[in-house]
Parts: sequence; C-alpha cells; structure tokens
Amino acid sequence: MERLILDGQALTLAEIEAVSLAGCEVALAPAALRRVVESRGLIEGILAAGETVYGVNTGFGKLSDVRIPPDRLAQLQLNLVRSHAGGVGQPLSEAESRAMVLLRANVLAKGFSGCRPALVEGLVALLNAGVHPVIPEKGSVGASGDLAPLAHLALVIIGEGEAIYKGERMAGGEALRRAGLEPIALAAKEGLALLNGTQAMTAVGGLAVARARRVAKLADLAGAMSLEALMGTPAAFDERIHKARPHRGQIAAAAHLIELLAGSEIREAHRERDSRVQDAYCLRCMPQVHGAARDVLDHVAGVLEIEAGSATDNPLVFPGSPAGTLTGGAVVSGGNFHGAPLAYAFDYAAIALTDLAGITERRIDRLLNPDINEGLPAFLSPDPGLSSGFMIAQIVAAALINECQVLSHPASTGNIPTDGGKEDHVSMGMTGALKLRQIVDNAERITAIEMMCAAQALEFRRPLKSSPEIESAHAKVRSVVRRLGEDRVLSTDIDALAGAVRAGAFDAWVA
Repeated sequence: MERLILDGQALTLAEIEAVSLAGCEVALAPAALRRVVESRGLIEGILAAGETVYGVNTGFGKLSDVRIPPDRLAQLQLNLVRSHAGGVGQPLSEAESRAMVLLRANVLAKGFSGCRPALVEGLVALLNAGVHPVIPEKGSVGASGDLAPLAHLALVIIGEGEAIYKGERMAGGEALRRAGLEPIALAAKEGLALLNGTQAMTAVGGLAVARARRVAKLADLAGAMSLEALMGTPAAFDERIHKARPHRGQIAAAAHLIELLAGSEIREAHRERDSRVQDAYCLRCMPQVHGAARDVLDHVAGVLEIEAGSATDNPLVFPGSPAGTLTGGAVVSGGNFHGAPLAYAFDYAAIALTDLAGITERRIDRLLNPDINEGLPAFLSPDPGLSSGFMIAQIVAAALINECQVLSHPASTGNIPTDGGKEDHVSMGMTGALKLRQIVDNAERITAIEMMCAAQALEFRRPLKSSPEIESAHAKVRSVVRRLGEDRVLSTDIDALAGAVRAGAFDAWVA
C-alpha cells in the first residue's frame, strides 16, 4: 500500500499496520474535507448566535455549567489540552503513537467534530513527516475517551509537549520546526475534538490484536512440528469431524494442520505400528482450541475496525440541522467516547490468547519430559545429565503463562468514578489494551520456545523427514537459532526467534 486515503471510513488492522509500521503515506479525501468545513460552519454559527453549547463555550465534565465568554474560548481549549496531559509511565511505541494520530485524523475526517480542516490536515502532516508525539501509556480510564494520552498527542499539534523525530526525542515545537511544520492555534471546540475519543486504546489494542492473530495461526505450525516430533497422528484433523461442529476457526485450523502435515515421511514410518488410538489433548484438540482463539480474535478485530471509523467525540456536530436545536440534531451530547465495546473485546482476547499459550506450553512439556516424549532424549539434550538441554525453556514458558493468567483477569469489570462523580462509570479499556499487549508479547515468546524445541526434536527423528512444509519451516527456524548441542544461554535464542515471529518471518506458514 503506497497511500491510504482517509474518509472517516472503518480501517482494517492491515491498514493501521501499514501506516503505523510500514510508514504508508496518508491523504484526506476531498469529500471528508467538505464535511469538516460544513460541521465547522455550524459551530461558527452557534458562536455568532451566542448560544450555549457544551464543549464549545462551557467548561468540561463537572464544570459544564460554567459559561465561558467569547474572548476566552481559545484559552479554554488550550487550558483543556495542557491540564489533561497528565499521563505517566513509559511512552507508547512510535508505531502506537502513529496509530493514534492516524485514528484521530480519520475520526475527525468524518465531519462530526466541528473542527477546522487545518486541524485534520495537521494530524495528517504529522504522520507524513514522521513526527511522533511522546505519549505516556498510563492515565486513561477509557471513558470521556482516552483523555490523558490524547492530550499528549494534542500538545505536539500546538507546538508543546515532546515528540520523536528521526529517532531523536525533543520538544514538540522543535520537532515541528525541523519537519517544516507550523503549530496550530486551537479555536473553539478543537481541544475537545482532539481529546474526546478512544484512539489510544484502539491503537494499542489494534496493533496487539494484529500480532495476536498471527500467533494464533502460527500455533498451527508449531503444533504440527511437535505432533510430528512426538510421532502423533493427524487423524483427529479429518474434515468430517470439524464439519460436524462447524465453527469457522476450528474448520480453518484443522485444514491448515492437514496442509502442513501432508507428505510426511515420519508419519508414514510409524503409521502401521502405531498402537495409539488417540493423542493427548494438546495435540488432538489443536483445531478446537486454536480455532476458538481464531474466532475470538476475528470478532475482536471486527470490533476494532468498526471503532476505527466511528465518531467518538462529544458533543457531536450534525450539519444540516437548525443551529442550536439540540432535538433537531445540530449539536448533541452523548457518550460515544465510552470504551466499553473495546474493553470487553480486549478482555475476551486476553482470555483466549492466554489459553492458546497454555496449550502451547503443554506441548513444550510433552517434547521435553522423558516420561511422555515418545523416546526422545530427556529435555532434548544430546547428553542428558551432563547437559540440561531445554529444561529451562519450559520453566520460562510456565512463568510467562502464569503472568498471562494474572493479566487475563478482566479490566472491564472494574469501575472507579472520576471527575467529581460526573463520570461515574468508566470502561478501563486502556488498561485492557495494555494488558493484552503484554500477553501477546508472552505468547510470541512461548510460541518461539515450542518451535525451537520442536525443531530440535525433529532432528532426533532423522533420517526421516517431516512434510515439505514443516521441513521448510524447520530450515527457517535454523536460520535464526542453531541446534542445541553443548549447553548455552537460551535467552538470546528465545528473544531472536520471538523477534522473527513478530517481524513476520514465518508468515508464509500463517493461513
């Protein structure tokens, strides 16, 4: 993708990744700019008529009853941005920052926020110039939008805050200057237009879910490699079984496993003398578990893609209705900033991915445990006893699983009223997004551990070879980590292989 045209439309996770990770250029659709002009005209009309409208000429939240005089409206918006930039913690990654800017620009392009075209164009210019606001990851409760993170984004637009430009962290105004951009002086309603929305949780959660979907499909490859190394049977992947229980993800996972295993010498070598009727659940039930995780993540991706093209500002501006007539739909206050749809989805994804990582860890143990690993050496060591082999790898996986189990406790069931009780029910969606991101990190490492162990185990079955697909994947693993002979530090190998997974090095086996 060379250029993404923003029209306020739903964005796919692939499109968000293209801009956030690959630096795809962004442009605004002419129709979007026309809508922005129309909605801004309505705001200007309300101001000229001297009417009172929340967020335009009033205070915010608990202070919404305070009327602000016309000569102080610009200061009102500036104060809003500065006062809400209270985020703490580590900054979001540059990719997550880019995703936030992209999503906010797309939402404003819908023409429901009452801002000037210059504000939307300014966000697009940030993206295309590679100016990335420094946005602390903590401080949002996910209702009234991601106020603190979006305030840090807005600071850079006005020439304040901090930004990353060409790999260097600097003052926001300096980043704009070096990129040849001018700061924007906010007009009435524009600070609120930047701050009210779910773009922080959508950015963090969206990029995490894109990675999670890759892991869920790559689990088929890792599991197939383990099945072969453990002399298991693919009988449980027969399509008749899965058509009898037609969950889409289950059918897809079973078909993928059959495809990966086709033409295996290892399978043919033990087919006739195989006395087992059924394998352990971690092998036999891969379609059911992997497929269920696929279905959950597909659902969550759909929620995110809808949100990416949704108006989440408050109040919303609907041109074409009589100015100031709230019942007519001109400027209407509501709650589209509430993150409940995303918060629930992130918790759902966290649960599914934690369980997916759990079944992966069970296969790791089965490869290493000499009591159940079908004649493979203990811990896949060439010299068990003198060498510990991959013993610690399973322990690391167990530690990561426990962290996932803790992190998969739902954030969305927690509520702490804010803003003097005005905002008395919040989503905690940003917490859910951050937790999910960490679970994905762990799942990538656990998947890498299984692939590393399975590759070693397959080599103990030589001269027999697995299927062409698995042998090709084995070669890819070996291009990243070498065979384990004498004991060595494994953390470097785990991180290298997990990094390759994250970078898409195994995407050829994702289906």
